[in-house]
Amino acid sequence: MSDPERPWSVPVKIEDVPEDGLSMHITADESVRQRIAALGGLTGLSRLEADFAITPQGRRFTVGGTVTATAGQICVVTLEPMESEISEEVDLVFAPDPAEGLATPAGEPVAESPAAVASRDPAAAEPPEPLENGTIDLGAVATEFLLLGIDPYPRKPGAVFDAPDPGPAEPGPFAALAALAEKNRKD
Repeated sequence: MSDPERPWSVPVKIEDVPEDGLSMHITADESVRQRIAALGGLTGLSRLEADFAITPQGRRFTVGGTVTATAGQICVVTLEPMESEISEEVDLVFAPDPAEGLATPAGEPVAESPAAVASRDPAAAEPPEPLENGTIDLGAVATEFLLLGIDPYPRKPGAVFDAPDPGPAEPGPFAALAALAEKNRKD
């Protein structure tokens, strides 16, 4: 049975990634697309695929690529079904969990602080994603980026919201008092 919060799992063990990197194309099957559509509040998900390149960089792994999908949604203007094309760029860094520590030349575990990482590489101020049991789950990455790419207010091309004519203004609760005050001023 699959985890409803993680409907698509495509694990890649880091020891299976060659030194020159690994390219992968993954495509979600119908049952996975149905679970992801339900998770994302979509009316359907007719296509979901991703192209990834995993590149080792020492103890870290960069994952770059693109997630593309065709998602069924409801137009917020017309309330009619529509399809949205989604394309999200992926650029992540994965590293061993700091709790696992790093080994010194003597084999003793040493925890590496985010400050130490940032001092070597200022661009790495954002902490890397943790590797889970020595794996990178490309299905989970693709699902996350798809869900982030969903337009929360989808609109059919050319759909324009025309506010209804409110009609004549109805008198408010103090209209009778205003009329009486106006009458008293004239008298």
